[in-house]
Amino acid sequence: MPPSILDAVPFSFELYPPRTDAGTANLHETIRHLAAAGPRFISVTYGAGGSTGGRSLELVRHIRETTDVEALAHLTCVGTTYEGATRLIREFLDAGITSFLALRGDPPEGVSEDDHFLGDLESAAQLVQLIQRAQIERAPYTEYSIPGVPGAARVDRRRKVEIAVAAFPNGHPRSRHATEDIDALLAKQAAGATFAITQLFFHADDYLGFVERARAAGVGIPILPGIMPIVSPVRLRRVLELTGEQLPTDLAAALDAAATPEAQRIVGLEHASALARDVVAGGAPGVHLYAFNHHDTVLAVLREAGILTETTEMEPTR
Repeated sequence: MPPSILDAVPFSFELYPPRTDAGTANLHETIRHLAAAGPRFISVTYGAGGSTGGRSLELVRHIRETTDVEALAHLTCVGTTYEGATRLIREFLDAGITSFLALRGDPPEGVSEDDHFLGDLESAAQLVQLIQRAQIERAPYTEYSIPGVPGAARVDRRRKVEIAVAAFPNGHPRSRHATEDIDALLAKQAAGATFAITQLFFHADDYLGFVERARAAGVGIPILPGIMPIVSPVRLRRVLELTGEQLPTDLAAALDAAATPEAQRIVGLEHASALARDVVAGGAPGVHLYAFNHHDTVLAVLREAGILTETTEMEPTR
């Protein structure tokens, strides 16, 4: 497909908070390069049970303060109370963050699904409602001082929150029946979600078929395809363990047949870029790329897909 067909396709990235100071410095450099590409937003994950919560807030603040890119903060229901979740949401709002991804979340490592691990909030839909409530309780206007006019202020209406939620093209591992994932997405939409981001998938028809079923059921919010470049057999195995997705035999065979790490990387890049082209051609409103805290691979995917060109990519600035 000619690159011109994909001009102006919105794209975004996901990062996770680093666990060390050295990792923080490296990630700040990655953010510079990602921001220079002009993404719609950069999302930051939140550790299970709050394990990296402080660093998550630090990272979204860094994105907001050092780039022109929207920072989107992940929040989960895992191990939290209404009071604690409300306090955290207010902390993000006070930092100027008005975009969130509301997730039910998975059990922390070593905790079984049968254990009670969620806390007061039992679903992403409830978390969506709580985020909205915290926003509504804030003052509806923001005041800005007017330089040179002591005591005067400009008053603007506060920006409304954007709340993303997760969607699962091939079903959540805990789903009990075929339509449960779409029913859950409808509930999140009814609670006030403004768009959805999908779990990873390996074939365009997985996403396009899911969107068709969701639209038929009444889901009207945009559904962004989440694309994860898989550049090694080790990463593929790990991703399958974490997500419960079925083994993509075509990609697995191609990765196994590649003789060197660089050859494997090329296989992964080609697979992800073809996936991005195909879902956009099928009507996707953009693409969301899981970056694994590195910029090289996801930017290469966008270039290969024709979404990012020399005219749209800028040099990163310090």
